[in-house]
This record gives sequence, structure tokens and C-alpha cells, in this order.
Amino acid sequence: MAVVYEKSRGLTDAELHYCPGCHHGIIHKLIAETLVELDLLDGAIGVCPVGCSVLAFKYFNCDMLEAAHGRAPAVATGIKRTHPDQAVFTYQGDGDLASIGAAEIVHAAMRGEKFTTIFVNNAIYGMTGGQMAPTTLIGQRATTCQEGRTVQQAGMPIRVAEMLSTLDGCVYAERVCVTDIPNLNKAKKAIKTAFQKQMAGEGFTFVEVLSTCPTNWGLTPVKAVQWLKENMIPYYPLGVIKDKGLEVR
Repeated sequence: MAVVYEKSRGLTDAELHYCPGCHHGIIHKLIAETLVELDLLDGAIGVCPVGCSVLAFKYFNCDMLEAAHGRAPAVATGIKRTHPDQAVFTYQGDGDLASIGAAEIVHAAMRGEKFTTIFVNNAIYGMTGGQMAPTTLIGQRATTCQEGRTVQQAGMPIRVAEMLSTLDGCVYAERVCVTDIPNLNKAKKAIKTAFQKQMAGEGFTFVEVLSTCPTNWGLTPVKAVQWLKENMIPYYPLGVIKDKGLEVR
């Protein structure tokens, strides 16, 4: 019998701990498949953050290191500089990257560190109970803004991909989502491009993936996907934001 589909060898057999409807598992799959298809898996080194994906080292079938909260870019910088021929990536959420780790990611991009960051944006703190994040939308409720985020109290949500794309060392930034098959294909293409540019030595590459958090949003997985489409994508538009040789959008 012909094999139509099989689990990527880039993933281990460990059972995922993520909540039902969470997109982390899908994003893990796309990264793992990309590393295998580019023949990078055996030499790849990933850096886990503090957040929902704190246990990502259990799922990727490559070398993985754990970083202090927000410090994954600093760890990845040291790894890539000592192992310049290996694929290095950080896998970070919006609390880890856009809040406590904001300085780390900005300066890594500014320096043009030659690693790839996969940024999972679900507009809320997931692991710690649903507090407001730097990416929480205006009007969106969280445990620390129970009547919804306001501009007066918290300012506007950060568009991280656009911010990093203004830095010369960032050669590639794209925002994607994984809500359906067409967008899955686009997300995988973006991840592959990011790794290819990294391995070509071009500079820092960044892929932002819009993701659901049904548990902390208080929605079913199906309704969470619809909420992402109706609320997140209008504020966080999908597409290539920066590519080397092209102007920043």
C-alpha cells in the first residue's frame, strides 16, 4: 500500500500537552517538515522560551536548548556564532518575545544575527492564565483588562513584524496564519524561505504566525478560528512585510 501521509521524522513521538484547538502543534509540524525537506534536521538547533511552548524540546527531533524568559535570541546568537553552518531557530510566543524579551529580539534583528525566529502571536498570555499581552487587541478582554484593552490605558498593540522589518539586519519578515489549507501552505513556504535565507548567510529572518488560544479566549476551537479571521487579521495583515531587495511595506 502506498503511503499517502506520515508523521515527519522531525517530530518525536511525545504526546503534545497543548490545549484542544491550539495551533502550536500545527506550527511545530510545519517547522519539522521544513527542516527535513531542506536536509537541515540533523544539524538543527532550536531554542525554547518560557511560555506555552516551554516543553517544545520534547517534540522537535533535533537539539533543543531552554532559555530564560525572553532570552531566546541571546542564546540563539551564541549558538549561531559558534556553529555558523547549522540551522538555528527560536520558537517564541508574544509574551516571551514582545514583552520581557522585546529588547533581545530588537537587538538581534538590528545586528543581523543569522538565525530564524518563529513568533507565535495569539494576542494573549497563554501559559500564565490569560493576561493582556503587548499584542492583545483593543477591546479584547483578558484577566488583567476584564472590560477590554483600551488605548488610554495600554496603548496600541505592537505589530512586531513591521517593527523589526525597519531594522537593516532583518532581511526577511512575513506574517502568516494556519487556519486552513491554503494558509497552511503559505505558512510553510514562509518558514522554508526564512531558513533558506538564514543558511545563505543573508541575516536575521522572522516569521510571525497568528494563532488561536481557545482556552484563554473562552471560545470553542471552531469559534476561535473565526475570531482570529475577523479580528486579528484586519489588525495584523498577512503577507511578506520585508524581503531582501524589496521595500518595507
